[in-house]
Order: sequence, then structure tokens, then C-alpha cells
Amino acid sequence: MSFTATALEGTKAEQYEQLTQQAKALVEGESDRIANAANISALVYHALPEVNWVGFYLFDGTELVVGPFQGQPACVRIALDKGVCGAAATTRETQRVADVHAFPGHIACDAATRSEVVVPLYDGEELVGVFDLDSPVPDRFDADDQAGLESIARIFLESLRS
Repeated sequence: MSFTATALEGTKAEQYEQLTQQAKALVEGESDRIANAANISALVYHALPEVNWVGFYLFDGTELVVGPFQGQPACVRIALDKGVCGAAATTRETQRVADVHAFPGHIACDAATRSEVVVPLYDGEELVGVFDLDSPVPDRFDADDQAGLESIARIFLESLRS
């Protein structure tokens, strides 16, 4: 397979549409969750400005365990009742946090992180994990980011079924 990421252009929504198409092309015909999580992490990390961590935490039946990512070394295990990742996993709702220091129970894996967005990954009723992005910029992620990242998360989940 040959894949080339192209520079994103236009409005933020248009850029996410382009990034979504790139993610689809990247995982097409591949169902391995580690391979797809690794490639999606790299794609998103290099495409989006002002992010310092992009990756996946995968559910092992008990807790979230760090999976493929781009950025500084990360916390290895996160209990479902801890932090932004645990909140996304247990509420089944994307968590968009403007100031992680104000989030009760925030886990500071990287002291430079100021804002975060975490998309829960469910295959039907089964928790697969979470898609996590951190930024050193306060209030970095908005509704357009959330919608775009949720679309990319769906592409990852759909790839597991191919």
C-alpha cells in the first residue's frame, strides 16, 4: 500500500473532512486494531497543530491500557473511574476539557498538557477503548474538532469489522 498525507486546506470542517478521507484510505482493507490505531495516531498527530499527544487507550476487560500513540511517553494503565479517559469510557460521551487542571481526577501524564479531548470507542455495547488527544494550549479543542475526531474514531471502529 502506498499512502501520502496531503496538507489540509479550507475551513476547519473542510480540513476534518479531508483528514477523514485520509484516515479511510489509510485503514482500507486492514482490520488489525494495533496497525490501524498506530497509523491513525501518526496521521492525526502530524496533521493537527498544537497537539502534544494523540493516541489510543485500549480496554483489556478491566482497565484502559496505552496503545499506539504519538507524543511523549504516557501513563500505561488508567482505571475506568479515573481521569478524562475513564470518564469518556464510562459515560460513553466525548469529553472535551478546556482546562485539564480544573477536571476532577485529571491524570497528569504530561505536565505540559492544558486541554484534552477523548472520544469513547464502543463496538455496539462493547468498550474497545478511547481515542485521546492532548494539547499544551488551553481550550484548544472546539465543537468542530470534536465532530471531526468522532468521525475519525468511527473510521477506526469500522476498520475492525472489515
